Amino acid sequence: MNAPETLSRWSGTGSSRIPFWAYTDAQLYQRELEKVFYGRHWCYVGLEVEVPNVGDFRLSWVGERQVILVRDRVAPKDRGTDTGIRVVENRCAHRGVRFCQQPQGNARSFVCPYHQWTYRLNGELAGLPFKDGVKDGDCVNGGMPADFDLKSNGLTRLRVEVLHGLVFATFSDDAEPLREYLGPEILPWLDRIFSKRQLTLLGYNRQRIPGNWKLMMENIKDPYHPGLLHTWFVTFGLWRADQKSRMVMDSHGRHAVMISRRNDGGENKVVTEGVTSFKANMALNDTRLLDVVPEPWWKVADPTNPGAEIMPTVTMITLFPSLIIQQQVNSLSTRHIVPRGEGEFDFVWTHFGFADDTPEMTRRRLRQANLFGPAGFVSADDGEVIELSQQGFAQWGEDGSTLCELGGTGTGGTEHMVTETLIRSMYAYWRKVMGV
Repeated sequence: MNAPETLSRWSGTGSSRIPFWAYTDAQLYQRELEKVFYGRHWCYVGLEVEVPNVGDFRLSWVGERQVILVRDRVAPKDRGTDTGIRVVENRCAHRGVRFCQQPQGNARSFVCPYHQWTYRLNGELAGLPFKDGVKDGDCVNGGMPADFDLKSNGLTRLRVEVLHGLVFATFSDDAEPLREYLGPEILPWLDRIFSKRQLTLLGYNRQRIPGNWKLMMENIKDPYHPGLLHTWFVTFGLWRADQKSRMVMDSHGRHAVMISRRNDGGENKVVTEGVTSFKANMALNDTRLLDVVPEPWWKVADPTNPGAEIMPTVTMITLFPSLIIQQQVNSLSTRHIVPRGEGEFDFVWTHFGFADDTPEMTRRRLRQANLFGPAGFVSADDGEVIELSQQGFAQWGEDGSTLCELGGTGTGGTEHMVTETLIRSMYAYWRKVMGV
């Protein structure tokens, strides 16, 4: 299908000026769902640890389609190659009912309450009432047609790949394998956090943010704002412009990693003078909130400098279109973006640790998580500024555009954070996918 004229009105060839209609156009948003979330992309749906036992399930989302993450039975001979993790759409193949209402639980099978169609955990249709009709004397009333095939009438089953306990799914048969989709530039940073570690689930936060879903992707691809917007970051040295940093992206510009190392904070007039969010006299009543303990896995061989090592205190990984993975000192979480229209999205935080964490480290991770989440001392700022951005776009109308030209108008990685290159690179990719 050719893009309607209303979707092809981006003037110019670059990606440093994003028109406001990219965030507010309802028709464009519907095309995003089809091209991005239901197209040739892998979307995060959850953690393998969330469904530890056979029959365990949890509701999740790919775009606006609700799906069920479930652990299926696996034959002993297949356990070396089959994780047992399945993702099926929460929509009955009979009359389209969203049949699973519990957000999580354990089930032997899934049954639609409307007409009792029953599905195996892998989505196959196991049976249905009156399939062969109802016998009345010598007659049989009703029943499905003779050529009705159980195998052809199951739930929509998504392709699934599990990487280090992260579960991804796609509706597309044509999407490349997950590791190719993520790319060799991004994989080392996922390996650093997850490789050979058993995850433990620490808890959830959820919020609904009145802004376009892409604004959250932008926010975590924007190393420029943290040292300006966030009092906590600039005052206590968690993330600001005088730190050693690096911006990494995949070959398409869709995924990225912002890498940095914490400093001691305090005043440095090069980056704090005139910055209103910097509070020189700010002190903690409870210093345990920043009780940072370096972990052995932080230090890794530098992927871009053979023979050298790097020890970041923070890596913010954005996996287009729907996942952010945060390592901010000892706090670890996934953040799942669930679009709810062109001007709203749900944001689901899943905080995790590792099975070999000491009780002290678990408490530390939970304590530092208070910096993040919907009411976090840092992240509350992001939700608010995204809402204000969306309001500004709607107020101005069709003719306005954002300006993302810090560090130039081109794309590519950098060795510093005074740049908007990751945002420009994402929109260069988005334009190709969307045909605008």
